[in-house]
Amino acid sequence: MKSIFKATQKLAAVVLGMAFLAQAAQAVTPAEIKQRKKVLVAIDLGTPPFGSTDAQMQPQGSDVEVARMMAKDLGVELEIVPVTGPNRIPFLMTNKADMVISSFSISPERAKVVAFSAPYGAIQFVVAAPKSVPIKGIDDLVGKRTGVVRGNIQDNLLTPMAPKGATVVRFDDDATVTAAVLSGQVDALCTPSILSAAIAKQNPDKQIETKFAIKTGPYAVGLRKSDTELKQWVDTWIAANLKNGRLGEAYARWVGQPLPDLTPFMTN
Repeated sequence: MKSIFKATQKLAAVVLGMAFLAQAAQAVTPAEIKQRKKVLVAIDLGTPPFGSTDAQMQPQGSDVEVARMMAKDLGVELEIVPVTGPNRIPFLMTNKADMVISSFSISPERAKVVAFSAPYGAIQFVVAAPKSVPIKGIDDLVGKRTGVVRGNIQDNLLTPMAPKGATVVRFDDDATVTAAVLSGQVDALCTPSILSAAIAKQNPDKQIETKFAIKTGPYAVGLRKSDTELKQWVDTWIAANLKNGRLGEAYARWVGQPLPDLTPFMTN
């Protein structure tokens, strides 16, 4: 009897697992989102000026504005799904979100798992540190600890190029990386230039400055590969709103500089 009970438990677990996988693989279309009257958008609210919260704990930032514009044009309510850098893809792949709008940089590694829309913005990644830390180039990271967000694009950029003797320290999100460099737990951090500028502005006594640039790359909306209709809708929406200037206006309003020329990155 006991063995039958165990077998039944195993069978139930298998059935539940298969049901979960089937649900995760199910495609979502614009029509289904409109019928649902709500779009679920994953946004990291710990990465100003792309995503953050105001004094009343309300979401704000360039990505939040993009998500709101998109939801309005879809004719549905926006539900923001708060995420961190490392869990953006897991939340997308388990259907906790319909898409990721979260300064989601395009990379070959991510493209193996998710589909990217046409780019709607670009980020320059830099190494930044207090003025007192002597860093001019990549070789100066030897003997120093540099913080990155675990598994994020800056981790994937810096880790392969870090010289022997340099230590890459991984944290769960941008907030903890920032806290680590401000407290002296790490000597430097690798981050988008916009974030390093924001850290420097908010903490003038720490004299955080950009030491050198690593790479400039585009970011896009992240979608499941199965959501082909939704990707087509998003690509069309991005093209129209780059042309009419709405995306450029949102970028400039929050980032404080003009939207970079995205033409070199338009490959899809």
